[in-house]
Amino acid sequence: MSILSSLATAYDRLPTVPVPGYSTEKIGFVVSLNEDGTVASVTDLREGDGKKKQPRMMQVPQPAKRTVAVAPNLLWDKTSYALGVTAGEGRRTAEEHGKFKERHEDLFGDTDDAGLKALRLFLMNWTPDQFVAPIWPDDLKDQNVVFALERERLQGTYIHDRLAVREFVAHLSGNDNAAAGMICLVSGTPGKVARLHPAIKNVWGGQSSGGSLVSFNLDAFTSYGHEQGDNAPVSELAAFKYTTALNTFLAGKTNRLQIGDASTVFWADASSAQTADTAESVFGSWFDEIDETAEAGRVGAILQRIRDGVVWEQAIQGIAPELEAGVRFHVLGLAPNAARISIRFWFEDDLGVLAENYQRFIADMRIDPPPRDGYPPLWRYLNETAVLGKRENVQPNLAGEWMRAILAGTRYPLTLLNAVLTRIRADGEVNALRAGMLRALLVRNYGMEVGRLKDKSKEAPVSLDLENRNKGYLLGRLFAAYEQAQTAALGRNVNATIKDKFYGSASATPRKVFALLEKGSANHLSKIGKQRPGQRVNLEKTIGGILDTMEPGQDPFPTSLPAEDQALFGLGYYHQRNEFFRKPEIAGTEDIAS
Repeated sequence: MSILSSLATAYDRLPTVPVPGYSTEKIGFVVSLNEDGTVASVTDLREGDGKKKQPRMMQVPQPAKRTVAVAPNLLWDKTSYALGVTAGEGRRTAEEHGKFKERHEDLFGDTDDAGLKALRLFLMNWTPDQFVAPIWPDDLKDQNVVFALERERLQGTYIHDRLAVREFVAHLSGNDNAAAGMICLVSGTPGKVARLHPAIKNVWGGQSSGGSLVSFNLDAFTSYGHEQGDNAPVSELAAFKYTTALNTFLAGKTNRLQIGDASTVFWADASSAQTADTAESVFGSWFDEIDETAEAGRVGAILQRIRDGVVWEQAIQGIAPELEAGVRFHVLGLAPNAARISIRFWFEDDLGVLAENYQRFIADMRIDPPPRDGYPPLWRYLNETAVLGKRENVQPNLAGEWMRAILAGTRYPLTLLNAVLTRIRADGEVNALRAGMLRALLVRNYGMEVGRLKDKSKEAPVSLDLENRNKGYLLGRLFAAYEQAQTAALGRNVNATIKDKFYGSASATPRKVFALLEKGSANHLSKIGKQRPGQRVNLEKTIGGILDTMEPGQDPFPTSLPAEDQALFGLGYYHQRNEFFRKPEIAGTEDIAS
């Protein structure tokens, strides 16, 4: 099933979405009218206090798709269009208001509907100089406004909600005329083709006015003389359905994750809404924190079983029997591209297959000692690859490529390896999250899974492996031992440790650094021996054991290390360093190892 048809199908099961011809928009005020078109009241619909007031989300006729042209909305708009008033310079305000009046006069000039008639009379008699306090508050300017009859406003009904108006909007959008037009590529039925598709909003980093998944703005994109939507015929109803479903997912929290620069939405096709909700909650828990809801207990139990390695069928048994029949699942990653929306990834498969791939990801990322906070969400791993740990500094495309690899069970992007190594060289920090990513890359991309091969030097171990003979892993352990000797001799209050000065060069070009480190380590061990001879003996045993583990005849300090050995260097450093923290060398040295 294609992306658009999957989204159109999802629209049909969403409980509270706009009907065809309508969309959910932010509305700040309502102008209430008497039947003769005079103003009865102006009411602030926003919630909150002071400058933190938030507009109310309301279903209104779909907005016009604006570029540089003046295009008024139907029955609602911002005040520059609806009232001819704006807080800024307003160079086009008169033209915008004129177009708003003109459109409503053309459409409703001979209407008998009381609400539409009142609005037409209001627009005929309204002039912007009537916008004065106290009826018209100054903070109304540039807000979106709707209109209502005063007697209906008190019941929460607005002009655009009236039955006759809804029927008119449906007729205007062409959704009542499915017999005419081309065959829709989404539904496979004839219908009026959407020339322009509604905008997709709330994509992180995108334009506030939204972007398009389907658009043609240059001759190079068109064929056979077709214009705009005729190049890829999608009916107005199908375009409305897929954009409404996608905007609903992007505007909420239940079906959305932010993975780096990829705004990720997901949804399930299931026999019932409850089954779909459970499936979506389970998937969301894999990559983000679990919300404190009534569903959290069941979802948490399933999540724990999956992380413990229990197969999917057994993980849901007795907890979520509704998922046993299988649920088709969809995951879509989006990112902005000027006025368009680009697709980072698209994955569609059974939820059980996704669970297996997620379990494989968890196994790849396993590291000892583990992260202090348990299983971190994916965005925290990505932040470890970014300058200053900020989400906006994550490399473009990296998040989408990694997420796609996790979902599909394929190799991880090598840009992830480069990003992690770069950050470690920059700040010298080798924590559990970075070590986990290094190990995952070695396992998935280089086949270094523990127990898979007889050669220990080909493994990326979970915890400290005293038998691993890989030169990168051993040099990482040796570097950690030299650092421990410096800390034991000089304490922690030194301006710069050997990690601060030499980690980058030691992991990439060992020959340039380790001879110097070895000489400095001898001085540190000598100083330790004068105060704590037992600790010196233990450190010398550790260093000697690492050197003895190296292959006979092997150059202990090669000229350079390839990327995979640099990753093993980081892994060896992490394991050996934490071994010192976990197991003090002699009694009385806890102050050094803690």
